[in-house]
Amino acid sequence: MIDRPTIEKIKEAANIVDVVSEFVTLKKSGANYRGLCPFHNEKTPSFYVSPARGTCHCFGCGKGGNAVSFIMEHEQMTYPEALRWLAGKYHIEIHERELSDEEKREESERESMFIVNEWAAQYFEDNLYNNVDGQALGMQYFRSRGFRDDTIKKFRLGYDLNDRFALAKTALSKGYKEQYLLVDADSKKGTGICYKTDKGDLIDRFSGRVVFPWIGLNGKVIGFTARVLDARTKGVNQKYINSPASELFDKSNALYGIYQAKKTIAKEDSVYLVEGQADVISMHQSGIENVVAGSGTALTFPQIHMLHRFTSNITLIYDDDAAGIHAALKGTDMLLSEGMNLKVLLLPNGEDPDSFARKNTASDFRKYIEDHQTDFIQFKTDLLLKDERDPIKRSEAINSIVQSISVIQNQILRDTYIHDCSQRIGINEATLINTMNRFIRENKEQQGKPDARQPEHIQTPQMPIQPSTPLQQASKVEQMLIQMIVRHGEEMIFENVQDDDGNVHNLSVAQYIDYTLGADGLRFHDELYNKVLKEAVEHIAEKGFQAEQYFIHHPDIAISKLASDMSVDPYQLTASQPKEELDEEEKRLVRRNQLEKLKNQTVRLVMDFKMDYLEHRLKELQREITLSVNDSEKMLKLMNDYKDKQLIRNELAKRLGVDVIV
Repeated sequence: MIDRPTIEKIKEAANIVDVVSEFVTLKKSGANYRGLCPFHNEKTPSFYVSPARGTCHCFGCGKGGNAVSFIMEHEQMTYPEALRWLAGKYHIEIHERELSDEEKREESERESMFIVNEWAAQYFEDNLYNNVDGQALGMQYFRSRGFRDDTIKKFRLGYDLNDRFALAKTALSKGYKEQYLLVDADSKKGTGICYKTDKGDLIDRFSGRVVFPWIGLNGKVIGFTARVLDARTKGVNQKYINSPASELFDKSNALYGIYQAKKTIAKEDSVYLVEGQADVISMHQSGIENVVAGSGTALTFPQIHMLHRFTSNITLIYDDDAAGIHAALKGTDMLLSEGMNLKVLLLPNGEDPDSFARKNTASDFRKYIEDHQTDFIQFKTDLLLKDERDPIKRSEAINSIVQSISVIQNQILRDTYIHDCSQRIGINEATLINTMNRFIRENKEQQGKPDARQPEHIQTPQMPIQPSTPLQQASKVEQMLIQMIVRHGEEMIFENVQDDDGNVHNLSVAQYIDYTLGADGLRFHDELYNKVLKEAVEHIAEKGFQAEQYFIHHPDIAISKLASDMSVDPYQLTASQPKEELDEEEKRLVRRNQLEKLKNQTVRLVMDFKMDYLEHRLKELQREITLSVNDSEKMLKLMNDYKDKQLIRNELAKRLGVDVIV
């Protein structure tokens, strides 16, 4: 692991203008620089780089950050990989903390497995291009599938010879150890490109097949899929075989094509999920590169989490037949529960992504996707309820649809889906909400503990103004408050404030926000915001603490990116005009006015935040009252709560000078 002093040295050396200029042509614009955004297509430059803050930001797509996060985003690297990239650029020697003997052994074994996989991939490629059988059989097969030479190279496709002993002999002759050619069933150490017979012979697992390497996010070969050639498929039990499960390769945790697709997924902010390797390759060749394949495995949470690093938008593309429809329904609740925006596309009957991509241009394919993809809930509703007249089957179908909606995290999105379902199928909305809440409760009970990601649709605060949970969605006011903390958290805006014990304090922006929200039991919706506020308050007493610089260069990349975004002021992109020299008294007056303005803005934002909460809670209470028509005791309690909240809201509105509709 890279030690902390080295990380700090890398961050200090990294010049944001220098780093971004490696990928973007920048032009001076006042005190800053600007250029065309590398993360989305644009004709007018909206990507700004601030050398003073050490940040970059696009006002078109919103992406940016400091030097480390820029490299992570642009090159799709992990945090350590980005640090190593910058260290290489600035010729900084990497110092790592001392690893234990066990850690050193584990690291050495893992690296050895990667080396063997890389050698095997090169071996298969060499066979394809330089061996007679590779050219006549392997290359002929790929070309019969319509793959161009550049595509074959891009995906590092290869061919394994018919000789079942050739690979092992070659590997051993080059010094590779037998233990890494095999795989241990218990420890999962090794690559499994060979297996051993009862006689002790090393046999090549993929002999006589074309080979598709799986390349991980880091660009390293993690495993292989091999396909028997068409002439030999008759009577063959396994048309495709894969590397066995190992420490490096587990199909349930990997996605084929993710390395080739990751930059485009991030840039397009969407991904297409298909079934097989040929589908991915043909779509890439047609010009659609934000595509990956699960390759026949049921979708898993690790796969979803991998995709969610790059986008929240996913479209499942399947054949329009029974198998395709069944595949579209599998795993979708997991996608919804993880906050993915899910759409489904069924291709014309008889087509799969491979054949459809070969028959259509990228623009035609994209147009077909746009015209025919459908929201998953709509897809499921149309599929399960189409021409269905049987009451029991309709009831089962509606339950299935509502159960899918129940796993969605975003309450507003759940509201929308429930409302649409009610309109579409003619069922009372309150009935659907009650059914959905039942599913949510059952899910919590099955897990054995409450799941914060899946709150019940309706929640009741325990105190007059204190919510048991924060607002369901970060509001504009909340974003403005966190921006105030990042940019001015250390600024002292209240002097000689007396607490309940009679102690006198000065309060900074961060301390005032923390104290005022805490007094009413309020929290930010976004836990990252809460973490930033907590750290700002903890560091206020430190000499020289500046919130903006502290958070921009924070070791937590999520906080660093948030701070970089929040530090941007679209109205101060060019250098301000130099002012005439002020005397000390004038400087004090300007400073006092600035702090007074900052104090007023902070107080107003905190009151706006409280107002937002109260308005949100009143709407929830109205809904609960409507649903409690058959429970007079509960309705009376809710109405009293509503009246109390309304009085607090009206008093706050007077202080804010706004009108409310009673």
